[in-house]
Amino acid sequence: MAMKITAQMVKELRERTGAPMMDCKQALVETDGDLDKAVDALRKKGLAAAAKKAGRVTAEGVVASYIHAGGRIGVLVEVNCETDFVARTDDFQQLVKDISMHIAAAEPRFVNREEVTKEILEHEEEIYRQQALESGKPENVVDRIVSGKMEKFYAEAVLLEQPFVKDTDKTVGDLLSESVGKLGENIQIRRFSRFRLGEGIEKQADDFAEEVRQQAAG
Repeated sequence: MAMKITAQMVKELRERTGAPMMDCKQALVETDGDLDKAVDALRKKGLAAAAKKAGRVTAEGVVASYIHAGGRIGVLVEVNCETDFVARTDDFQQLVKDISMHIAAAEPRFVNREEVTKEILEHEEEIYRQQALESGKPENVVDRIVSGKMEKFYAEAVLLEQPFVKDTDKTVGDLLSESVGKLGENIQIRRFSRFRLGEGIEKQADDFAEEVRQQAAG
């Protein structure tokens, strides 16, 4: 009987190799869940490149802007790489454009988990814990429920963990890892700012995300 491949196993392999999520899952399936063998399998395919380059200094890159039609939404983002040569390539420029468009559509709050402050984490966890307790869930499953809801929080609020708006089968982190493998340099999203006309006025955010997906499909 084949070993069940869990989301935690896929996540651990991805953290060790930097390879795209779907490739990590496939490698685990092929090696019956053996993490070390899965790492070797990804290395043989050249998909573990991101992890090898993760420690390299990224002092080059670009600060780019994206303004959505009519000037309703604007984004400034800094994406770093190792050399000015790569920063000027069409592939890198397209990556930055895609990241900018994604930020405009998906409204992330943080680049990565490390940016989420302790205060925010404690606040979110307390809300989820109270929700679970008030719904009558037994104490012994509350922690598991809170953990699951926190993973969902990260997927909604953290840029690298959001489903990429032009291809929701992969995350923005996967997109970055694929680009590292393709361009041969460490690439990092350092920071971003998102501006929306009339900030605070209720609007249908999903409408813009759907518009971006339609543009990509077209």
